[in-house]
Amino acid sequence: MAVEDEIRQASEQFYEALNRMLNGDPEPMLEVWSHGSDVATMHPTGGRQIGWEEVRASWEQGAQGVSEAKVSMEDLVVVPLSDDVAYTLGTEQGQIRTLGEETVSFDQQRVTNIYRREEGEWKMVLHHN
Repeated sequence: MAVEDEIRQASEQFYEALNRMLNGDPEPMLEVWSHGSDVATMHPTGGRQIGWEEVRASWEQGAQGVSEAKVSMEDLVVVPLSDDVAYTLGTEQGQIRTLGEETVSFDQQRVTNIYRREEGEWKMVLHHN
């Protein structure tokens, strides 16, 4: 399988995990991430998390704050940098219900994801939207 196809598959797995997390189950999200000290995320709610412990905690906390969510990636662009590193660009769209029962919809939210191959599997190392 070509690197570009592998990254498309890793992106699909990330968004499946994201939707599970946004509906209360953070476990699949924890599996798609690298657990290194160099991972990072910048969520649309602000702040940044650097290192696996901070990133993990942000996803676990996020799983408790929303429900009835569906997020998808549109206009996916895959850019392999080497056989072991690639990034994707695109836009996210979807909707999320907050704990306050408010439904928030979004469209064309820009996103960048970076993946690294670790022990034969592509893992997320940066999610920025």
